[in-house]
Amino acid sequence: MGKAMGSEPLGRFYSGKKAKKRREWRGLKDTWYDYVHWLGIWKTLIGFMLRISNLRAFFRYRWMVNYLAVPDFFDRHTEGLRGTQLRITRTALELVVTDMCKSMGVMFRADPALGNDKALNERLVVFDENMMSEIMNGFPNLKWVSVEVPAVYTCAMMAQDSLFYYLDKAQEYGIPNDVCPMPAAEFGVSLEDDYPRIGKCAIQCNTTCDGSLMGNGLMAARMGIPTFQLAVPIRHGEDSVQQYAAEEIRNAIAFIEEQTGETFDWNAFFASMKDFNQETAHLLEWYEVSRSPYPQFTDNSLSLYRYAVYMAAGGREKEFLRRDQKLTRLVMRGYERREPCAVKLRHRAITWGVQAAYYTAFAGWLTNCWGIVPLVDMLTLCSTREVNTEDPEKAIYDLAYLYEKMIMRSRSNGGYEVGVADLWRYCEYFHADMVIMYAHMGCKSMSGYHGLFEEEARRHGIHLVWATHGLMDARGVGRRDMRTEVNRYMRTVLREEPLDPSLEDFDDEQAW
Repeated sequence: MGKAMGSEPLGRFYSGKKAKKRREWRGLKDTWYDYVHWLGIWKTLIGFMLRISNLRAFFRYRWMVNYLAVPDFFDRHTEGLRGTQLRITRTALELVVTDMCKSMGVMFRADPALGNDKALNERLVVFDENMMSEIMNGFPNLKWVSVEVPAVYTCAMMAQDSLFYYLDKAQEYGIPNDVCPMPAAEFGVSLEDDYPRIGKCAIQCNTTCDGSLMGNGLMAARMGIPTFQLAVPIRHGEDSVQQYAAEEIRNAIAFIEEQTGETFDWNAFFASMKDFNQETAHLLEWYEVSRSPYPQFTDNSLSLYRYAVYMAAGGREKEFLRRDQKLTRLVMRGYERREPCAVKLRHRAITWGVQAAYYTAFAGWLTNCWGIVPLVDMLTLCSTREVNTEDPEKAIYDLAYLYEKMIMRSRSNGGYEVGVADLWRYCEYFHADMVIMYAHMGCKSMSGYHGLFEEEARRHGIHLVWATHGLMDARGVGRRDMRTEVNRYMRTVLREEPLDPSLEDFDDEQAW
């Protein structure tokens, strides 16, 4: 063990139980940095629990117990990291935790069963899990919340068994067991009355599949508040649908105005979107560095942070822009110093498809075990286009474009061009020689492309490695199964040996 990257067998941290045996030694400087920031996470969590409504929520909602695993989540996502890489990951993900605590605090304060702040509740607009928040930039007096994100999506990241109870409840109700576990779990939480009953009104969107639409309809009936269904065009790559897409955005804005009595403020919208455009510019800088032989901001550190910026913060939270600026300084410092992002960068990879929510640390395992560095993932490659901040008419069309490119629908909807052809263009752009193809068993949208991906990968000379998973249900295909698929490809096809043999096979079925 020691200061150098790869100096310690990381597999020894897994014992098949919830917690690791001990913390990783990274040399005095990096170990001290990591430990201080690890304590900072506990400080954030303890500060969150000191508020009476938040403490009550811990005993009211079953899913809240999963947030005890937040410190372990950071341990898994910083494994093997040193120097600038460690600082980038901590800098990015710690803000996500702070922002999530802030959002949940608002929810619980408004919750009639907890804080019962009626005035706050009148200013809340509830969005579904896959609905990006940028429309709310024009309503500075209102607040945006998503009850599904903390109860379902984030919980699945914290603990791989967090949603089993809700999935079983949905099936007991009569939901088929081959439906995607995301909408099934969301509905299961609703069945158990485990969502805060909050909000003046709600906005839902037609995300990726019939399962999501089914769940949205059932949940809208149970929420008991006026709900608008945003029907974003499925063939969003075609020019002919853009007028309709813009009209749907206008309808959503009009619905919020009607339900809340607020008027859309174009000045507030433009001010927030200017910050959003700056955040997009920082992302493009990180991508440029990732094209080089010395990528810095990679794998799930980038994706998890970008999800929060793109979908939730949306230009309204100044702290995200300040964090972007700090991250860019770290990225450029690491690049200028030619700091490696792995013990050995054997393969430059792009991850395509929807990743397993219960194994977001998979990208770090690929890097540490095999030297496969995932430079970017499909869900981060949503939109890199600036939004107009002067002309309301043009801004409406740009906003419609953003909603067409929402996470979870930008590639699974839209046809061959965005679902398949774009992948090979990104492989060329990032100089990638490998694609880790996530194959979500419950997703019908992408499964029809299977043969096309295989054929095109051969034609482009790209190594295509399938990683099968169950999105939010680890019982069918677990983390170990995902690793086994990669291990077999690396040994049998490429004839390579792992950089860290201790990581090739281990049991983490009982881990967080």
